[in-house]
Amino acid sequence: MDYKNLLTNTEAGIRTITISRPEKLNALNRETLSEINQAVTSALANSQVYGLIITGAGEKAFVAGADISEFSNYAAQQGKELAKEGHANVFDLIANSPKPIIAAINGFALGGGLELALACHIRYASENAKLGLPEVSLGLIPGYGGTQRLPQLVGKGKAFEIILSANMVDSKESQNIGLVNKVVPLSDLLAECKTLLHTIISRSPNAISAAITAINAAIDPQKDGFETEIEQFSKCFGHADFKEGVTAFLEKRKANFR
Repeated sequence: MDYKNLLTNTEAGIRTITISRPEKLNALNRETLSEINQAVTSALANSQVYGLIITGAGEKAFVAGADISEFSNYAAQQGKELAKEGHANVFDLIANSPKPIIAAINGFALGGGLELALACHIRYASENAKLGLPEVSLGLIPGYGGTQRLPQLVGKGKAFEIILSANMVDSKESQNIGLVNKVVPLSDLLAECKTLLHTIISRSPNAISAAITAINAAIDPQKDGFETEIEQFSKCFGHADFKEGVTAFLEKRKANFR
């Protein structure tokens, strides 16, 4: 499928989704969010796609925020609808994906851009990356999960500092506080993400999906994380991946998951 604001590529089971609005530093507008929904949904439905990478076009920005010009005249109800729609169609879709998704943060990840990265399961950043949630400087707060997902990664106190100051955090500090998993040179970013994803997708896809469900339950106040873990653990015993994994282990060979 052709997109106006995205580039997609699939190689060796990995779908790379590149947000491409270079004139706007890849800022998110409604059309781009809709296309991200379509691209992720398509990848999740494709049995030949086992993992995803989300990144930005160019060397300056992952996503430099939301396109402010689209909502500068919104009233409260319109703002509520904007946030609810974004949560359901993009950010929660990514966070709850049964397939692993890595954010390759190749520059500025601000506002909605950082929230997009926060929704991904893993975040790798380039050395030139700068991350932040500057919404309070616009008279707003993060509306796509930033106030919820950031504290889960960096702790409540650091999240207060980042959100209330609206200051950017460089890549080194981002790694130190647990906001990103790894920092690499920009030229190596996609390769490093693909290397990790190839390792992940060599494991049981059923177990990977179950692990994502269980980990997400740990931070969902409406779920009992331990019960979810028990449920997902028990379901694994009835799946062909378990039989293949155990047989391969006993036969001292590499498992061939399908």
